[in-house]
Amino acid sequence: MPKCLSFPLVLIFALIIAGCAVGPDYQRPAVEVPSSWRLEEISAAEMANTAWWEMFDDPVMNNLISIALKESKDVRIAAARIEEFMGRYGATRADLFPRISGVASGYRTQVSEYINSPLPSTYNNPYNDYKLSGNANWEIDIWGKIRRATEAARADLLATEEGRKAVIMSLVSSVAGAYIDLRDFDRELEIAENTTKSRKDALRLCELRFERGVISEMELKQAQLEYEAAAATIPVMQKLIGQQENLISTLLGRNPATIARGKKIDQLVLPDVPAGLPSELLSRRPDIRQAEQDLIAANARIGVARAAYFPSISLTGLFGVQSAELSNLFTNPARIWNFGMPVTVPVFTAGAVSGQVKAAEAVQKQKLLRYQQVIQQAYREVNNALIDQSKTREQLEAQKRQVETAGAYVRLARLKYDNGYAGYLEVLDAERNLFNVQLACVRTQAGLFKALVNLYKSMGGGWVAKADELTER
Repeated sequence: MPKCLSFPLVLIFALIIAGCAVGPDYQRPAVEVPSSWRLEEISAAEMANTAWWEMFDDPVMNNLISIALKESKDVRIAAARIEEFMGRYGATRADLFPRISGVASGYRTQVSEYINSPLPSTYNNPYNDYKLSGNANWEIDIWGKIRRATEAARADLLATEEGRKAVIMSLVSSVAGAYIDLRDFDRELEIAENTTKSRKDALRLCELRFERGVISEMELKQAQLEYEAAAATIPVMQKLIGQQENLISTLLGRNPATIARGKKIDQLVLPDVPAGLPSELLSRRPDIRQAEQDLIAANARIGVARAAYFPSISLTGLFGVQSAELSNLFTNPARIWNFGMPVTVPVFTAGAVSGQVKAAEAVQKQKLLRYQQVIQQAYREVNNALIDQSKTREQLEAQKRQVETAGAYVRLARLKYDNGYAGYLEVLDAERNLFNVQLACVRTQAGLFKALVNLYKSMGGGWVAKADELTER
């Protein structure tokens, strides 16, 4: 075989076998999917692909969520991470292609005639050296090391994008839940203020009756005790409201400030319960897709580690010109060139390569278990949210009846007291029960709204993409 043909044939052979890649190809692991939820829900239409927060019918809530998606620091950090991993992916993928660089240099050098004496008569001292060359280097990816590394970098990039979507999913749910809590605290404060005012009027009446000897001092003190108990709840609720406004401000990416109010909590509309099959979670939830991309990246890095067992083959080349005189630089005798194919073979690594392979395989096992764990957590969250909203509905209906009963009991107790058939302590006890059940009912109502928020969050869906459209990237 002619020597001039040996190198091209080697190159062709290398490119042909470069189609293979060591390491396992990714296959989605089998996952046990429940056939149904523990609690079945009937819905007329699929609602998980809609902007569900708009179904609360509160423009202020919609505006707060829109502001958060545009200004939240968490969303901006997640977007910046995507740019980081996009750069990493580009840098890794670049290793698939040849590296070409150019070098230009010019030197004027003088050597010592004492050390190099005598100098040849033809030797110029000082002398010039001009050089212009292009260098090329290309590692042939025979064993798929670079392709596996690129596959892993791409999976890292996709995982980061899913992580950003998970941030969006969490942010929307957090703002909605925080706003519901704020309206809950507002309503509890209103109840506390109304009750305090009512008990203050009752206390004044008791003071007049005590002065006239109609009631005992014990009844007067009991009335004063109930008044102070109601009054003590006002600063507590005011504190919670202030702290909740600070929380919402932070979610919006702003400094603590007063938050605008929209509809009262009992004026909000309950969203519908989304319908969907359990298996759809695999394609809905960003955290599940992110965990799978992490698994794909870890799987690919096994191939990167295993490729270190095999020789590394590169193609190198140089072409340029070099001359002592600048005028002769582009003449034919000034040409310089070389090409080669260095091969690096691992002979003894003291277990370094096998250790890296074991570490990569162990990471892949961790990511596999994490992927399975995230799926199980997702199903648990959906089941919990379904049970929560269903049973909270039942609890709320019972507490509404309890409020009506407690209100009727207060009216009867007052009627009996006014007609001399009961003591004032019975009235105070009835009012205390009414105050407590009113607060509990409002909290349960807020809990039902938040249960539906958590249900939409846990099921994922097309609404994440709709929220993503509101962000600024």
